[in-house]
Amino acid sequence: MPYRRLPNTDSARLRAFKKAIEMSKEIPPFRLAFSMKTLVKIQGFLPLFENSISHQRQMLVNQNEKAKSNQETARKARLYLTHFLRVMNMAVTRGELPPETRTFYGVASDDSTLPSLATENELVAWGKRIIDGEEYRIRKGYSPVTNPTIAVVKVRYEKFLETRNHCKTVNRRASECVNKTSDMRQEADDLITRLWNEIEASFSSLTEEEKRTSAEKYGLVYVFRKHEMTRKDLSPTLFSADQENQ
Repeated sequence: MPYRRLPNTDSARLRAFKKAIEMSKEIPPFRLAFSMKTLVKIQGFLPLFENSISHQRQMLVNQNEKAKSNQETARKARLYLTHFLRVMNMAVTRGELPPETRTFYGVASDDSTLPSLATENELVAWGKRIIDGEEYRIRKGYSPVTNPTIAVVKVRYEKFLETRNHCKTVNRRASECVNKTSDMRQEADDLITRLWNEIEASFSSLTEEEKRTSAEKYGLVYVFRKHEMTRKDLSPTLFSADQENQ
């Protein structure tokens, strides 16, 4: 028995609504296969649903762009912080700076290994520690590390913080938009179910084949199973109370 397949994509949901509106313009209200109450509901809901879908798509594009920008500024900040520490370690190795210099940055005086900056949280924590440490060391009268200077490193680090915060804001808004559209999808599915039920009910006095043909003109979709496609003698019941889930 073929089953009615409700829309499972946003494009299909929009088509279902637009088809109903299109039919309402071609057929007089008293001959329409669904109620005016449902039509008014669709006319009010469709623009809101379309806008929500469009907004979500734009937000996801924006989210992707901001993520790429954040990755690039994080890469630059990581690069400058790493170079700063390497230059400092080389100065210690040459005897130009005492080993105790490392302690200003939260590193043991005898530890020349570079801290992990792999994650954004590590980058945030170590960046602040290194910048604050170098600025404090300079205020104490010690010679600054150069090439790069901490001022240059700080510019890259603060740019990373700026894009990171912006990216978080975009992510939060995108999540809110996705949730809103998800809620509207449920409302859309309920409305389409109501619409299609009314259409099917209006053709209940017709033969099974006539029911399907008439309903399909209103955009309803019916799917035959593979074994039904080959059994020509099958006389399907098209309007079952229990419809198969997708």
